[in-house]
Amino acid sequence: MSAHKIIIAIDGFSSCGKSTLAKQLAAKLGYNYIDSGAMYRAITLYFLRNGIHVNDHEQILDALSNIHLSFVFNEQRQQSDIYLNEEDVEPYIRDLIVAEKVSEVAAIKEVRSFAVAQQKKMGKKKGIVMDGRDIGTVVFPEAELKVFMTADPDIRVLRRYDELVANNPNITIEEVRHNLELRDYIDSNREESPLRKADDAITLDNSNLTREEQLEKVLEWVKDRATNVVAK
Repeated sequence: MSAHKIIIAIDGFSSCGKSTLAKQLAAKLGYNYIDSGAMYRAITLYFLRNGIHVNDHEQILDALSNIHLSFVFNEQRQQSDIYLNEEDVEPYIRDLIVAEKVSEVAAIKEVRSFAVAQQKKMGKKKGIVMDGRDIGTVVFPEAELKVFMTADPDIRVLRRYDELVANNPNITIEEVRHNLELRDYIDSNREESPLRKADDAITLDNSNLTREEQLEKVLEWVKDRATNVVAK
């Protein structure tokens, strides 16, 4: 693998395994992994805790001025956790109540501007993998490799259910399906930075791929793009 570092942008629908792939790539390449979804979830958690109304412009601006986000490496888990105002909120941002609100919060123009500005700073030195909804289209349109992930809806529902049931034992498949369908609709139809595939992104349908198979496939793409950048 070339020593030349690039930016890898991974976009796609919920529960397609974007974060899993991004973490795999970062570990394999020695890159920094930036979980943009965790940033929006942490902001959503702050809004929920503090009763911030999504239609109150002044409340939103005031809230954002009081939010500090950072990633701190967790030795025990061997990955970076999201910190909200110096608190490790990784255990709380995956709750269903946050999942139900995050697309609505992430659709707010001021919230996206706040998060995107931080994300762009994180990518200045390259050598990063970032996943989300608008990474290849808005945050890093100059990324050397853009991947758009998708999977069969039924498979996505089962993946999401397996992720949530440990902390929410009473959750049902239908609740998960409704949540995913709602998030897909909001993400794809919001006015600010809607989810869409970048023109130069490569589609990765992982419905029938193992984690190892998808990693090997994308590593080949990384090798190709990094080599092309060096050649230029």
